[in-house]
Amino acid sequence: MSRFQQLTATLEQLAQQAHELDKRRGDNYKPLFDERLFPCKSKRLYPCVEETQITLESILREEKTGQLDSSRAEYLTDKLVAQISAIQREIATTSIRRAEPKHHRYMQSPLNELQQHLAQHCEWERRLIEMVKDKQRKLNSLPPFQRVEAEQDLLTTEQRLKRCQEAKRKIENQITYRERYR
Repeated sequence: MSRFQQLTATLEQLAQQAHELDKRRGDNYKPLFDERLFPCKSKRLYPCVEETQITLESILREEKTGQLDSSRAEYLTDKLVAQISAIQREIATTSIRRAEPKHHRYMQSPLNELQQHLAQHCEWERRLIEMVKDKQRKLNSLPPFQRVEAEQDLLTTEQRLKRCQEAKRKIENQITYRERYR
């Protein structure tokens, strides 16, 4: 068995362990690893294993096409070893992680609860869009000397709408992620 076959087998085993661990514990309250090691900034382990597999595939592809010079090979292999070590440490310290406090927003909610949150945010978004339109109409009908307060009111409502839309996107992403990695 070649070294690359051993690495592939190790990564397959880590993927299985990561998937099981993610199912049990859900999202962490912050990304598990530094973004320089895992740019995906995942709050779950399985996507980090996928990134590690991509690093290995890059080594194999670049070696096959003759693009892998010694400095690039050293960089990629160092990164691969660091990624595998980090994942193995995370799996090995599961019992310690279980005792860490979790932020209530990031605790794993049932899928139907997330869908209810999404429906609520959609309703809030609809109402805020209407409020922005009303405030815009009001602003347009005011004489210039009365616009300052109305402009501030419109800006505040637009910011609320933006925050609502960002929260809605996060919930949609959580739902998509859960459905993909069940």
